[in-house]
Order: sequence, then structure tokens, then C-alpha cells
Amino acid sequence: MNKTSAWDRDLTEEQSAYVQGLVAKARAAMDAIKDYDQAQVDRLCQAIGWATANEKTFTRLAQMGVDESGLGDREGRPAKRFKIMGVLRDALRQKSVGVIEEDPEKGLVKYGKPAGVIASLIPTTNPALTPPVTAIYAMKAKDAVIFSPHPRSKRTTFETVRIMRETLKALGAPEDIFQCIERPSIPLTQELMAICDLTMATGGKPMVKAAYSSGKPAYGVGAGNSTMVIDETADIEEAARNSRISKTSDFGSGCSADGNLLIDSRIYDKLKEQLVAEGGYLCTAEEKDKLEAALWDDHGHRTMDTIACPAQRIAETAGFTIPDDRKFIMVEQGPIGKQHKFSSEKLCVVMALFKYQGFDDALAKVKQIYAVGGAGHSCGIYSFDDEHIDRLARVAPVSRMMVRQPQSKANAGAFNNGMPMTSSLGCGIWGGNITNENVHLKHYLNITWVSRPIKEDRPSEAELFGEFYNSATL
Repeated sequence: MNKTSAWDRDLTEEQSAYVQGLVAKARAAMDAIKDYDQAQVDRLCQAIGWATANEKTFTRLAQMGVDESGLGDREGRPAKRFKIMGVLRDALRQKSVGVIEEDPEKGLVKYGKPAGVIASLIPTTNPALTPPVTAIYAMKAKDAVIFSPHPRSKRTTFETVRIMRETLKALGAPEDIFQCIERPSIPLTQELMAICDLTMATGGKPMVKAAYSSGKPAYGVGAGNSTMVIDETADIEEAARNSRISKTSDFGSGCSADGNLLIDSRIYDKLKEQLVAEGGYLCTAEEKDKLEAALWDDHGHRTMDTIACPAQRIAETAGFTIPDDRKFIMVEQGPIGKQHKFSSEKLCVVMALFKYQGFDDALAKVKQIYAVGGAGHSCGIYSFDDEHIDRLARVAPVSRMMVRQPQSKANAGAFNNGMPMTSSLGCGIWGGNITNENVHLKHYLNITWVSRPIKEDRPSEAELFGEFYNSATL
């Protein structure tokens, strides 16, 4: 018997009128700011950034989100405020109003214009972070945003949006630039995506699939299964420290948290020892079996009570105990495939260790792991061998690859790399997404290209056809 998807539920007339009212107010707010110049827009971006990313407010919102959803690290999540500051940095350094780019040699001038009213789907794990990130880029583009919270963290999302609305109002800007659905439901979200101009879908696979099926443009994200290659040239202490940082950030709730370490056999034991020194707990074979039974149900789905929680709670759920000072759990894994659960995404502080023999074997294992899940998202490498870095980049089916960096702190942008700051990571065709890029300002804009005549740029036919020019038919 075919089951009806949760995304196929009927919308009531009252719900339809409610959503249409939100969109009408959003369009009116956009019209009110249509003549704002770059300086006015940038000032509002700074105000939104400060209102949400000042340490006191963001700490309150971040911890409120953990308390409400029951997911994530209450003490660690406030550190994510750096991402709002990074987004603001990137936004302020770019033009978005009027002429945003000129190329005299090609006779091209580009004009930035709003994308329109955006439906922003907020994940349960980032109700304090995703709305300000989206809001800064949207304000920069003079878009309006209607936020659709995850029901499990709706109060935090609403409070975050309330603060941003009050900030706009205090500065004389229309507060309806940002609105939030107060009682989120699947039918309301469906209707919102169907009548807005663009959807930013940051969340689970069903949400992203629904966004792409809405009939309107959408930027979605894909699942992660972050895999790091650690070769014989790696700084073992750095690799272990960064792996711990990435794996334990917000209790491994992010798609970018290191899930799999592929380690050269020559340094495998030393790295394993260093991971233990960093706070890792290495499971016995018996504990590994118990852990697998706890993390996945009989249908192979991840169990909610083991996602984004401390290592001790995961172990207790699995039926064994670990010391209080252990920060993450490790299992040694050999086979790779869909039937081998530890080679898939884990969404918690559990990582799998794989040993490889020679770099060809490492590359083969990378491809096998991403065939299980996470294609299009992210991988990384700890190496000082440029040939190894190049070879991995050529074959890895991912949109971003971090070199000697903690994946979950780096691939969405960091102050010590050049990746655009964001909270949404496109996974390209591999992940069923329209973009491979970190979703940032350019994705919030419409752009008009103006072309003027230039000196003719027409190569000769001999240049174009090369050795085949004037040859017989192949």
C-alpha cells in the first residue's frame, strides 16, 4: 500500500489566507525600501548583525534553542556567533545596489536587484544562527524573508525574528521585511514555498525535496558524510586535535562533522593513540555492535534519541558506560557499503576509523564512502604532500575540500580561509542541488547584465579548429 507523504496534506482556506497575507505584507515592505541606497542597506545589515550576534543575546538565543529542541551542546553552541560576524564581513565588502560589477574589456556592467520574497526554512539545530545569516544577506539584497521554523525549535526562531523586526522598526525601516510563521505546519510551509519567489531550504531531505517540488526556484542542501584522509605526512597532533574539534562541535549535529577518518596504515596506531589523548573513546567489538543497534533502527534510520547528544548518553543508550572525560566515541571499521552503517552519516559524536594501504586505496575508499551517502557535500585531508591533495581533489565527489582544517568549523567559511561565510552548503548535482557553492549574497540577487559593443573578438577558423582545419571528414 502506498503511503501519502507528509508533504501532501491539504491546506485549509484559513491557512491559505494567512500565508497570502504574510506575502502581501512582505511585498509592501520591499516596496517601501526599493529606493534605499547602498549605505542605508549596509547600515541595516550592521544593525541586524549586532542585534543578534552580540555575545549576550546570541548566547541566550543559542541556549534557548538547545533547551527547546533537546538537541546540541548548550555550552558550546554560543560559539557559533562567529558565523554571523563572518557573514556580515562578507556582505559589507560587496556591492548589491545599482552597479555591482564592471568589466570594461568585455563591455559588461552588472546591476544588482532583489530576488524577491524569500521563504526560509529553518532547521531545528540552528534557530538562532540561520535566521540572522539569511536576514543579513536578504537585507543586503533588499529582499523580504518569511521564516518557517521547525516545530521543535519554533519559539527560538520566533524570538530571533522578533529581535530583528524590532531592530528594523527602531531604525525606521519596515519590520515586515522579516516575518515568521507562528504556528508552523507542513501545509503552511508548502503554501509559503509555492507563492514566494525563492526558497532557502536548510534542513532534512524531505524539506529540501519539497522545496524543489514547490514550482518556484529553491536553494537546497544535501546530506553530509564528512570524510577526512590522513596521510603519512600529516601532523598527527594537529589532525587529532582538529578531528576532535570538528566531531564535537554542537555534539556532532552538523552535516560537516567528521564522520570518517581514512588513516594511512603507517601512522594508524599513532593517530589512534592521539585521538584517545584528545578525548576519544575506542569501542570494543562488543560495544561497537551495541552502538550500531542503538544508532540505527531495524529499518536503517537514525534514532532521534542518539542525535546531537553527549558521548556518555549515547553509550548509556547502547548499554555500556564510558568515562566522564570522554568527548567522542570511535569505532574501527573495515567494510564500506550501505549495509555497513558506520560508513554512513552519523549526526553525533561517533566517528569511524578506516585503515588504508597506499594512497590509491585511500582514493578508492573515499569513492566507496560517498556512494553510501554524502555525495556532493565535503571532504578533507591532513597532508603536506601536494600531489596527494591534488589527487584527492580530482576524484572526490564533493563540492568543498578542506586542507588541514577542522571541517565543521571551516567549510562554511572561517576567518582563516577564503570560503564564503554561510549556514547553507550547496551539494551540486551529486547531492541533488542546483549549486555547488556556499550559499551567499549572489544567491539572494537578481542580476541584470548590460552589454556594450567592443572590438570584435573573433578567432580565425584555423585557431578554432586546430589540427582538424581543412582536414578530410573524420
